[in-house]
Amino acid sequence: MTDALVPLMVLLPMLGAATALILGRHLRAQMAVSTGVLAAVATIAVVLLAEVDASGSGIAVEVGAWPAPFGIVLVVDRLSAIMIIISAIMLLGVLVYAVGQGIADQHRETPVSIFHPTYLILSAGVFNAFVAGDLFNLYVGFEILLSASYVLLTLGGTGERIRAGITYIIVSLMSSLFFLSAIALIYGATGTATIAQLSVRIAELPQDVQLMLHLLLLIAFGIKAAVFPLSFWLPDSYPTAPAPVTAVFAGLLTKVGVYAIIRAETVIFPESDLTTLFLVVGGLTMAVGILGALTQADIKRLLSFTLVSHIGYMIFGIGLASIAGLAATIYYVVHHITVQTTLFLTTGLIERFGGATSITRLGGLRSASPVLAVLFFVPALNLGGIPPFSGFLGKVGLFVAGADAANGTAASETLGTSSTGPAWLIWVVIAVGTATSLVTLYALARFWNLAFWRPTGDVEGYRSAMIDSMQEAPAGATLVATRTTPRLMVAATTALVLLTVALTVFAGPLYDLAGRAAENLRDASVYVSLVFPEGVR
Repeated sequence: MTDALVPLMVLLPMLGAATALILGRHLRAQMAVSTGVLAAVATIAVVLLAEVDASGSGIAVEVGAWPAPFGIVLVVDRLSAIMIIISAIMLLGVLVYAVGQGIADQHRETPVSIFHPTYLILSAGVFNAFVAGDLFNLYVGFEILLSASYVLLTLGGTGERIRAGITYIIVSLMSSLFFLSAIALIYGATGTATIAQLSVRIAELPQDVQLMLHLLLLIAFGIKAAVFPLSFWLPDSYPTAPAPVTAVFAGLLTKVGVYAIIRAETVIFPESDLTTLFLVVGGLTMAVGILGALTQADIKRLLSFTLVSHIGYMIFGIGLASIAGLAATIYYVVHHITVQTTLFLTTGLIERFGGATSITRLGGLRSASPVLAVLFFVPALNLGGIPPFSGFLGKVGLFVAGADAANGTAASETLGTSSTGPAWLIWVVIAVGTATSLVTLYALARFWNLAFWRPTGDVEGYRSAMIDSMQEAPAGATLVATRTTPRLMVAATTALVLLTVALTVFAGPLYDLAGRAAENLRDASVYVSLVFPEGVR
């Protein structure tokens, strides 16, 4: 019975997008369709998670009754169900925020006839990527994301957004080219694109061929995930879009790339050992991202750089190649999706209320809007890793897993035949991660201090060596402070702030669930048996 629910997670957003397009002149009907679809997907994902968690395995559905590997197969296990649930909740929260902004601004930034259908198409691409059981269907999910995200990124048609959109689409097309090339080469070498079947056939190839295919896939996924040195495009692309769009991009789209990397490492290439590469890239991503954040005066660009730096934590966790490291990574992905999305929504409120997002032009917000001060303060502490928030718990989980790997106590929990990497390198990355967390807290506290604590009268003519050395965002449209915070926007942001707190309150059960999801990934044969219960054909 529940098998029939799996395709609905992709089909419902597609049908909802078509319906919303037909209802282009009926604002309330469009809102009802979009909200209902995302709520339905979240509910379906919860039901599926309950089933796969109880069964301990997962669900594989052969679309159109075409058996794998000849047809499309959709796979739901603990990891994909977790990703869909948190994605649907975030998409729903941002949608409510966008509706509130649209009503307040009379839909200048997010034209309803365009926004709602495109938003649902984007959602379908995200959900499809999480349940795709073959590489080509995963590629289709990425392309759905690309087409919808370009439309959302350029809403409003300003020159700044068009320029950012061009950069984004060129980089995304490069990623797609690498991915499509990898699929073609993999199919030519193995005769299949089904992920479960590749788990067996890739191992039969010569080692140098495996390495080439592996690196080609990682380049494609690395661009999507914005890992160093493939992250150069992100800080100039995301901040130009409307606040709801930026929040979705920052919170979700990079995590689709991280998810794809996890699948590649645990299922497609379980015998390959690139742990050292992952550790190096993870450490560099943390360091380069946070150093870029330190030089930013604009909060949207600052958050974009911190987004890059915190992707490094996830790459580090994958590089540990252990159950504990992967469990901490899954928990941290959920945390980061929630907190990063919330911070960008709060930034939209700051931009609206204060007329700017730069610390050179903001001041006195604490007394002018105490609610806004709290909405920024809580997720900022969380992202900075202050105890007892989920950011702290996730980082501690990663560092403990790293220490166990470096000390050799996690040898029995490694994934596949991977090693844990050099002990000295793990300790170096742990040190970089600790410094990155502290610098993140410093950068956000500096913004909060100047934008919220500094009196409004001190803003004009305020100069310091620190501020003078910072980079402003590229010149864009002139903003006008409205000194208003529409209730629907505040309500949506507040709900997500409370969700970030809930990740701390319920950290124990959530971490246990992440551990069970990681345990499923210990052996690729668990995933293979879902698709081919009678053995790989």
